[in-house]
Amino acid sequence: MPPAGHFHLLLLLLSTLVHAASAATAPEVAALMAFKSSLTIPPAADAFFSSWDAAASSPCNFAGVTCRGTAVTALSVRDLNVSAASVPFGVLCGSLKSLAALSLTSNSLAGTIAGVDACVALRDLSLPFNSFSGKIPDLSPLAGLRTLNLSSNAFSGSFPWSALAAMQGLQVLSAGDNPYLTPTRSFPAEIFGLTNLTALYLSAANIVGPIPAGIGRLTELVDLELADNPLTGEIPRAISQLVNLQSLELYNCSLTGALPRGFGKLTKLQFFDASQNSLTGDLSELRSLTRLVSLQLFFNGLSGEVPKEFGDFKELVNLSLYTNNLTGELPRKLGSSSDVNFIDVSTNSLTGPIPPDMCKRGTMLKLLMLENNFSGEIPAAYASCTTLLRFRVSKNSLTGEVPEGLWALPKAEIIDLEGNQFTGGIGDGIGKAASLTSLLLAGNKFSGAIPSSIGDAGNLQSIDVSSNELSGEIPASIGKLVHLDSLDIAANGIGGAIPATLGSCSSLSTMNLAKNKLAGAIPSELRGLTRLNWLDMSSNELSGAVPAILAELKLSNLNLSDNRLDGPVPPGLAISAYGESFLGNPGLCANNGAGFLRRCTPGDGGRSGSTARTLVTCLLASMAVLLAVLGVVIFIKKRRQHAEAAAMAGGNKLLFAKKGSWNVKSFRMMAFDEREIVGGVRDENLIGSGGSGNVYRVKLGCGTVVAVKHITRTRAAAPASAAPTAAMLPRSASASARQCREFDAEVGTLSSIRHVNVVKLLCSVTSEDGAASLLVYEHLPNGSLYERLHGPTARKLGGLGWPERYEVAVGAARGLEYLHHGCGDRPILHRDVKSSNILLDEAFKPRIADFGLAKILDAGGKQGEPWSSSGGGAVAGTVGYMAPEYAYTRKVTEKSDVYSFGVVLMELATGRAAVADGEDVVEWASRRLDGPGNGRDKAMALLDASAAREEWEKEEAVRVLRVAVLCTSRTPAVRPSMRSVVQMLEDAAVGRECSGNGKPDDVEVVKVVVVP
Repeated sequence: MPPAGHFHLLLLLLSTLVHAASAATAPEVAALMAFKSSLTIPPAADAFFSSWDAAASSPCNFAGVTCRGTAVTALSVRDLNVSAASVPFGVLCGSLKSLAALSLTSNSLAGTIAGVDACVALRDLSLPFNSFSGKIPDLSPLAGLRTLNLSSNAFSGSFPWSALAAMQGLQVLSAGDNPYLTPTRSFPAEIFGLTNLTALYLSAANIVGPIPAGIGRLTELVDLELADNPLTGEIPRAISQLVNLQSLELYNCSLTGALPRGFGKLTKLQFFDASQNSLTGDLSELRSLTRLVSLQLFFNGLSGEVPKEFGDFKELVNLSLYTNNLTGELPRKLGSSSDVNFIDVSTNSLTGPIPPDMCKRGTMLKLLMLENNFSGEIPAAYASCTTLLRFRVSKNSLTGEVPEGLWALPKAEIIDLEGNQFTGGIGDGIGKAASLTSLLLAGNKFSGAIPSSIGDAGNLQSIDVSSNELSGEIPASIGKLVHLDSLDIAANGIGGAIPATLGSCSSLSTMNLAKNKLAGAIPSELRGLTRLNWLDMSSNELSGAVPAILAELKLSNLNLSDNRLDGPVPPGLAISAYGESFLGNPGLCANNGAGFLRRCTPGDGGRSGSTARTLVTCLLASMAVLLAVLGVVIFIKKRRQHAEAAAMAGGNKLLFAKKGSWNVKSFRMMAFDEREIVGGVRDENLIGSGGSGNVYRVKLGCGTVVAVKHITRTRAAAPASAAPTAAMLPRSASASARQCREFDAEVGTLSSIRHVNVVKLLCSVTSEDGAASLLVYEHLPNGSLYERLHGPTARKLGGLGWPERYEVAVGAARGLEYLHHGCGDRPILHRDVKSSNILLDEAFKPRIADFGLAKILDAGGKQGEPWSSSGGGAVAGTVGYMAPEYAYTRKVTEKSDVYSFGVVLMELATGRAAVADGEDVVEWASRRLDGPGNGRDKAMALLDASAAREEWEKEEAVRVLRVAVLCTSRTPAVRPSMRSVVQMLEDAAVGRECSGNGKPDDVEVVKVVVVP
């Protein structure tokens, strides 16, 4: 037992050590508490920070803090969705002298990272998926770094590449997805000195120029990602030295040339994506890459054959080779040895049979082989491929009968066999295709009748069986297809009567029954097709009268030519807009003097001669009385018009003084004259205004309501004043040549467009002296999408539920797709897509409107150039909707419209305006989606809870939001085409088909691929 004196000395020593340790940890506690104070902590993260106590003697028990002895060596605050305007890196680094690892991954942290360079003991610095901005400081003091991850932020200025020379031990360098970084002059050579690197992620970091041969020095690399950069030149041969590579991503660059010799040495490679480049040559270097899981080389210029060795790859899941110049046959064993779920070899020049075993393992989801020269029959094995969602083999040279089970695939959404030489009939099993939305069989040799079971395929939206050898009759069961949007049975031998049940297909917008043997009368039940926009029944054997109900439909196209119709054409159809709709029907006539139809005689329409004579006599007597009354009315009306004109002109400036001073161009059925239109343009009828002109609601004498846009075109001075009740057509002094161009563009564009989702232009009215121009549209009673979502009276008007919002999204997308892809060699850009330019009809169906800024782009440009429009005129678009590249290119492409439409999709999904609280919705959504936490939960948190209430609605809204994110990518080339957008939006509704437990079936996809 030690003496008492020694014992007291020992206690004193221990006490001194405790006090010293406490004094040493006090600054660390204070620094961590200062860090916590800078944060906005959501409730879900409260538990994490509950252990952080300012009174603690040591921070070593704080959640996320790791110590060695009493010194803090690691701080990890990740995936908590905490936010901060700035992080006190200087305080942290100044006090945590031993800090070796700092991870703030996946939060919503902002501000600069100035001061982080003082953490000289750091070995791991991970700050990805935040909103850090500003210039990255010189990081050379951090010489001991093993991991540097600054990806997915908003840094600007030049990256401190020279600082990398001090980090010889660096193993992970990740600075990708920082699109605001200053473009490099060349590929940073400092990287090649980092020979210990295992991961290099620099995608979307503005790396410019060719990839140097020095890349071959990084032999330890496992993951190399350089996609979405303006890289040029060929893939260097030296890349074959990276024998440890498992993932190589070079997509969406500007790379050229062939795959380098020796590329086949990368035998550990699992994921290779060099799509969307200009690569040439063949695929022979890939035959030894047996571990490939995903191979994506679409949108290149590759040629030659697909190596037969691909058939032995046991891990291949995704093969995307579409839009190249590949030839020869596909390997017969392709897909037979792996759990493949996606193969797309479309738009090549491939030949031979379809490999029989691509669904052997029962995992195939999408098989796309369209636009090649495949031949032979569809292998019988695909009849039992029950996992298939899409089977597309159109535009090949395939023959034989379709395996019976293929018609009945339960999950198939698209069966596309168009443009082949298939024979036999359409299988009766089609009624079991519960998920089928598109049945595309045009241009084959199918025979027999359309099976009546087709009415049981209740999700069908599009049926195209045109140009086949079908017979029989149109099955009455087709009336059960309430979602059917398009029906095309043209150029077959189908006979019998048109079934009255067709009138129950209430979603039909396009119906083509031309060139068949249909007989009998046109059923009056077609009045139920209120959305019908395009109707062709030409070249049949139809008889009887033209039903008056057709005049009630809003038809942009009507063709009843070459039939056996007779009797008077209803007055609403006997107009110049339908001048060629009745050719080849000698029995038809008109009572209204239509020049393209003969005038009806007393014997037309089945009347007896005596009855007709009596009617003519009565008619003549009535006309004599009417003429007398009309003379009096005209006299009174002229006096009133002179008085109104004088009052409006404010003196001698009479806008309508000259008789016949208005020129009218009619594009649709009209039951009014120009004076009714002109007289309705008054202040009290004003319902909207924009950069292209004011819009008025005008109710005509016949009860019809139209919308009139007024564009002033004169440079003359405006009248001094006008009476408030008189028609207001001021001659604005600020009118310019730009407005003239706007007017001509809108008329030229809209008069040629016939689509159910594009607003209908009825006529144009132009003053003879060019002073004013009026565009007369159909009036859409439910206003604009903007008013329904964000307007001051939105709640009073009644908001839009999710089903309505989804229909608006799909309909508007189809309208924009038509403008981009449905106008032949003259694609049309809208240039001002926004929610206020999407109008809603009485059924809340959308119509794209306001083409004052539209441009028709000739196809005569240089090959390889994108559709674009540029000039020094007015800004194209609206703040919040304009694509970011417009700010520095001043060019508008079809991808600019896609970006704007993506903003509209975000409005629909989130309920947030394009610009709110000084922040645009794209940036607002991006910050939250890039934050920490589960991706699905983050997306769910953005949804408009007032619209998406049911679980299936939320799931569907999340899918639409994902499409919106794709559309609003900062890189134009990454944005999908509108054709792809339509398909993705249609696919978004797949969740409405639920599994037994009431939840949408999950479909796992390895990687999102946008298929054109």
